[in-house]
Amino acid sequence: MKTATTLRAALVATALSTAVPALATPVDGSGVAWDIVEGLTTEIGPRPAGSTAEDRARDWSAAKLTALGFRNVRVEEFKTLAWQRGPERASLTAPYAQPLAITALGFSVPTPKGGLKAELVYFPTLAALEAAPEGSLAGKVAFIDHAMRAAQDGSGYGPYGNVRREGPTIASRKGAAGVVIRSAGTDGHRNPHTGVTTFAKDVKPIPAGAVSNPDADLIARTAARGKPMAIDLTLMGKPFPDATSGNVIADLPGRDPSLPIIVLACHLDSWDLGTGAVDDASGCAIVSAAALAAQAGGQTLRTIRVLWSGNEEMALSGGGGEHYAKLHGAEPHAIAMESDFGADRVWQVNFSHAPENKALADKVNAVLWPMGVVPHKGRAEGGADVEAIIAAQKLAVIDLGQDGTHYFDLHHTPDDTLDKVDPAALQQNVDVWTAVLKVIANEAGPIGKFEAAQ
Repeated sequence: MKTATTLRAALVATALSTAVPALATPVDGSGVAWDIVEGLTTEIGPRPAGSTAEDRARDWSAAKLTALGFRNVRVEEFKTLAWQRGPERASLTAPYAQPLAITALGFSVPTPKGGLKAELVYFPTLAALEAAPEGSLAGKVAFIDHAMRAAQDGSGYGPYGNVRREGPTIASRKGAAGVVIRSAGTDGHRNPHTGVTTFAKDVKPIPAGAVSNPDADLIARTAARGKPMAIDLTLMGKPFPDATSGNVIADLPGRDPSLPIIVLACHLDSWDLGTGAVDDASGCAIVSAAALAAQAGGQTLRTIRVLWSGNEEMALSGGGGEHYAKLHGAEPHAIAMESDFGADRVWQVNFSHAPENKALADKVNAVLWPMGVVPHKGRAEGGADVEAIIAAQKLAVIDLGQDGTHYFDLHHTPDDTLDKVDPAALQQNVDVWTAVLKVIANEAGPIGKFEAAQ
């Protein structure tokens, strides 16, 4: 028996195939990227995984890709674990009364309805929390400080993001009733940064939130005075299982359908505080516009596929990348690429490729040098939306690295909105991606497997 979701997806697919006729040729990619970012953020807005907004976004995306001339447009839904935000507020109650700008972290559990009123214990680093005696935080709220710094390649997000990802589990193991962290961000605005956290299977989930950087500074200054601190914390967000997310997939068929395809990925979902313009409507716009522009002079030799992935942000299990690999792992792929680092200018390129494909990488570098994009040391990783298919097929990977100096000013905040996207920088991304696609999607020779891939 078909579910209501299955029936709705079938009706949408039918409507797309009849109401929007297939174009004889794809439209030119010029200006398409801005149209996608503007349309998705204006007509849909925030798209949390598992929400009705993400559901509407899939329909919007399928219609948009069909109208642009992509073929075989389909929505592939899947069940996943998701999370829903509730009312949230916090204030420092001792030794000084101060309101705090706070947001819950994804997969936080709720505080009591009347709030959690407790002693607040300051830890300058994650390592300091790890060193705390077992049981020493019973009934208390831990505050974990850190200081993420801006970097062009965004490299600070790994270590400082661990405070968000691992801190709540460690705090719970020490007996904490709740945990608050300094936001994993580089801005000085009074905007807290959300993001997903995880709880190990052997610990009790606890309420978990992040305060803005100015409020974290306030707590650090207060802690330095040596007086006992207390907090009144209300976070009512909660997980919900068996949510529905889904991927939107579309192809631009190549002249030789027997050749392994090129897959370009982004993620369709977003956090709820902003409208997901930078993270990651821009990525979907870039890969789709570049795929079209690469075929503006005629079909490429290889098929180019775009994957607008569902539930990248909260995918503790069953995210869009895993679902794609599950359904399409038997189809031959050659190269995977992903855009999920905002919309600032591309400045570097990384590769992971078989030794026999060095000449292909040299061709890519040759077209990028005049555009100011330089080779960067280190292995290309792809991203969450392609890592499963990369691992399954040991694919070659090309990473086009954007300037991330200001990315973590906006990341997972209310400031992730359309006005933060520079149309000129967005088009530079499209131009760079197009140049690369014209090389790799027209490569007639074999593209070897990268045996060192995970």
